[in-house]
Amino acid sequence: MTSASGSILQRSSALTQYILAPNPGPMSLEGTNSYIVRATGRPGAVVVDPGPLDDGHLRALAAAGPVELILVTHRHADHTGGSARLHELTGAPVRAADPAHCHGGGEPLHGGVIRAAGLEIHVLPTPGHTSDSLCFHLPEDGPGGSVLTGDTILGRGTTMLDFPDSTLGDYLSTLDRLEALGPATVLPAHGPVLPSVESIARDYRLHRQERLGQIRAALEQLGRDASVGEVADAVYADVVPSVRRAAEMSVAAQLHYLREEAGRL
Repeated sequence: MTSASGSILQRSSALTQYILAPNPGPMSLEGTNSYIVRATGRPGAVVVDPGPLDDGHLRALAAAGPVELILVTHRHADHTGGSARLHELTGAPVRAADPAHCHGGGEPLHGGVIRAAGLEIHVLPTPGHTSDSLCFHLPEDGPGGSVLTGDTILGRGTTMLDFPDSTLGDYLSTLDRLEALGPATVLPAHGPVLPSVESIARDYRLHRQERLGQIRAALEQLGRDASVGEVADAVYADVVPSVRRAAEMSVAAQLHYLREEAGRL
């Protein structure tokens, strides 16, 4: 299906479709997946992560409506940049964990259940990528349900931890919470749809444990007080310059975890 603007509306699960925003990059992969969630047989819809301030993209989302509610998973501009404009186009309120990203009377989200457009949406606080990160669980979306994960779980690769705003300890607790959802389909904001959040969360935790092991080994060579840059040089030597900052933030989060949160150095 193609919207009036030419943006392609793609099916992602029984109750969801998405339009890919035109913002590809090293951190956003092919671009932001802006989801349209709609109950079977109901005309209204909920948009999750409007994406950047691109008028053609936002008009395509509005045309897929009528939009009753707009949700954002976290504060980064590739998710929230178009929120206020989509509110203008549709009249739908925007809700997020951070009040700064709520518009049109939308109230901040702290958890609980939203009922909108004939849908039951469970709001899960999932800090780690950022302190205000949320995931949205759709228990009625297919046999195992689905979960819109924002940047908490990506369709490809692993997520950046925006330290010190959020910590590795936060993120590991979030992975525990997501794993408990079982076979729910993963609907990420970047990259392809994945099966079974339970399996993906386990894989993400294993990756973090492997990285912690690499950092411990680097500190044995460099000394316990080695800097973030020195450790990044040793552990992330193969990363391209465009993602070097993200690698250093991940190292900082892992060093903090080892030195302060877990006390394992």
